[in-house]
Amino acid sequence: MNIHLLATAIAGALLLAACGKSSAPAAPAIAPTELAALDTPPPDYPLEVACAGVGGKAIFKVVVGTEGKPTQVTLTQSSGQPALDDSAQRKIPEWKFRAATREGQPVSRTIQVPVDFKPPQPRPDECFAIDERTRRGS
Repeated sequence: MNIHLLATAIAGALLLAACGKSSAPAAPAIAPTELAALDTPPPDYPLEVACAGVGGKAIFKVVVGTEGKPTQVTLTQSSGQPALDDSAQRKIPEWKFRAATREGQPVSRTIQVPVDFKPPQPRPDECFAIDERTRRGS
Protein backbone atom coordinates (compact mmCIF):
# COMPACT_ATOMS: atom_id res chain seq x y z
CA MET A 1 0.00 0.00 0.00
CA ASN A 2 1.46 3.33 -0.87
CA ILE A 3 1.86 6.07 1.73
CA HIS A 4 -0.65 8.39 0.08
CA LEU A 5 -3.39 5.75 0.17
CA LEU A 6 -2.58 4.96 3.81
CA ALA A 7 -2.80 8.65 4.80
CA THR A 8 -6.16 8.94 3.01
CA ALA A 9 -7.48 5.85 4.83
CA ILE A 10 -6.39 7.21 8.22
CA ALA A 11 -7.94 10.61 7.50
CA GLY A 12 -11.20 8.92 6.46
CA ALA A 13 -11.23 6.82 9.63
CA LEU A 14 -10.70 9.92 11.76
CA LEU A 15 -13.53 11.71 9.99
CA LEU A 16 -15.85 8.74 10.51
CA ALA A 17 -14.93 8.58 14.20
CA ALA A 18 -15.83 12.24 14.60
CA CYS A 19 -19.26 11.83 12.95
CA GLY A 20 -22.14 12.58 15.23
CA LYS A 21 -20.01 14.51 17.68
CA SER A 22 -20.77 18.17 18.06
CA SER A 23 -17.97 20.66 18.34
CA ALA A 24 -20.16 22.69 20.75
CA PRO A 25 -19.62 22.00 24.44
CA ALA A 26 -22.22 19.84 26.17
CA ALA A 27 -25.02 21.70 27.93
CA PRO A 28 -24.41 21.89 31.67
CA ALA A 29 -26.49 19.51 33.78
CA ILE A 30 -29.36 21.11 35.67
CA ALA A 31 -28.78 20.76 39.40
CA PRO A 32 -31.53 18.96 41.30
CA THR A 33 -33.47 20.79 43.99
CA GLU A 34 -34.91 19.37 47.17
CA LEU A 35 -38.44 19.61 48.48
CA ALA A 36 -39.04 22.79 50.49
CA ALA A 37 -41.90 23.68 52.82
CA LEU A 38 -43.64 26.94 51.87
CA ASP A 39 -46.78 27.07 54.03
CA THR A 40 -47.31 24.51 56.80
CA PRO A 41 -49.69 26.03 59.37
CA PRO A 42 -50.10 23.98 62.54
CA PRO A 43 -53.20 21.88 63.00
CA ASP A 44 -55.93 23.00 65.35
CA TYR A 45 -55.44 21.88 68.94
CA PRO A 46 -58.70 20.24 70.05
CA LEU A 47 -59.93 22.27 73.02
CA GLU A 48 -60.80 19.33 75.27
CA VAL A 49 -57.32 17.84 74.85
CA ALA A 50 -55.64 21.22 75.30
CA CYS A 51 -57.63 21.90 78.47
CA ALA A 52 -56.64 18.49 79.83
CA GLY A 53 -53.00 19.51 79.35
CA VAL A 54 -52.39 16.55 77.05
CA GLY A 55 -49.83 16.69 74.25
CA GLY A 56 -48.10 14.26 71.97
CA LYS A 57 -46.21 13.77 68.75
CA ALA A 58 -47.67 12.10 65.68
CA ILE A 59 -45.59 11.08 62.67
CA PHE A 60 -46.98 10.98 59.15
CA LYS A 61 -45.73 9.69 55.82
CA VAL A 62 -46.54 12.41 53.30
CA VAL A 63 -46.28 12.07 49.53
CA VAL A 64 -45.78 15.51 47.98
CA GLY A 65 -46.72 15.58 44.31
CA THR A 66 -45.20 17.50 41.42
CA GLU A 67 -47.55 20.41 42.10
CA GLY A 68 -46.13 20.81 45.62
CA LYS A 69 -49.30 19.55 47.32
CA PRO A 70 -49.60 16.52 49.58
CA THR A 71 -51.27 13.73 47.61
CA GLN A 72 -51.21 11.09 50.34
CA VAL A 73 -51.03 11.41 54.13
CA THR A 74 -50.61 8.30 56.26
CA LEU A 75 -50.29 8.15 60.05
CA THR A 76 -47.22 6.04 60.86
CA GLN A 77 -46.96 6.74 64.60
CA SER A 78 -49.82 7.94 66.77
CA SER A 79 -49.50 10.69 69.34
CA GLY A 80 -51.54 8.50 71.65
CA GLN A 81 -54.46 10.88 71.30
CA PRO A 82 -56.86 10.18 68.39
CA ALA A 83 -58.15 13.77 68.48
CA LEU A 84 -54.60 15.12 67.92
CA ASP A 85 -53.85 12.58 65.17
CA ASP A 86 -57.13 13.41 63.39
CA SER A 87 -56.52 17.16 63.60
CA ALA A 88 -53.09 16.79 61.97
CA GLN A 89 -54.43 14.33 59.37
CA ARG A 90 -57.02 16.94 58.30
CA LYS A 91 -54.54 19.87 58.19
CA ILE A 92 -51.53 18.36 56.37
CA PRO A 93 -53.33 18.05 52.98
CA GLU A 94 -53.66 21.88 53.01
CA TRP A 95 -49.90 22.42 53.27
CA LYS A 96 -47.89 23.80 50.37
CA PHE A 97 -44.39 22.86 49.26
CA ARG A 98 -41.99 23.71 46.46
CA ALA A 99 -41.65 20.40 44.64
CA ALA A 100 -38.27 18.73 44.33
CA THR A 101 -36.80 18.70 40.82
CA ARG A 102 -34.55 16.43 38.80
CA GLU A 103 -33.11 17.64 35.48
CA GLY A 104 -35.34 20.71 35.77
CA GLN A 105 -38.57 18.73 36.08
CA PRO A 106 -40.70 18.51 39.26
CA VAL A 107 -40.82 15.08 40.90
CA SER A 108 -42.87 13.69 43.75
CA ARG A 109 -41.18 12.93 47.06
CA THR A 110 -42.16 11.00 50.18
CA ILE A 111 -41.21 12.53 53.51
CA GLN A 112 -41.71 11.77 57.19
CA VAL A 113 -43.45 14.63 59.02
CA PRO A 114 -43.50 14.87 62.83
CA VAL A 115 -46.30 16.97 64.27
CA ASP A 116 -45.75 18.02 67.90
CA PHE A 117 -48.64 19.07 70.08
CA LYS A 118 -47.69 20.96 73.21
CA PRO A 119 -50.57 22.09 75.43
CA PRO A 120 -51.04 25.86 75.21
CA GLN A 121 -49.76 27.93 78.11
CA PRO A 122 -51.58 29.59 79.69
CA ARG A 123 -54.69 27.45 79.39
CA PRO A 124 -57.33 28.93 77.09
CA ASP A 125 -60.15 30.78 78.88
CA GLU A 126 -62.65 28.32 77.38
CA CYS A 127 -61.15 25.62 79.61
CA PHE A 128 -62.75 27.13 82.70
CA ALA A 129 -66.24 26.54 81.26
CA ILE A 130 -65.31 22.93 80.44
CA ASP A 131 -63.92 22.47 83.96
CA GLU A 132 -67.18 23.83 85.43
CA ARG A 133 -69.34 21.50 83.30
CA THR A 134 -67.16 18.55 84.32
CA ARG A 135 -67.41 19.54 87.99
CA ARG A 136 -71.22 19.70 87.75
CA GLY A 137 -71.30 16.36 85.98
CA SER A 138 -72.98 17.61 82.82
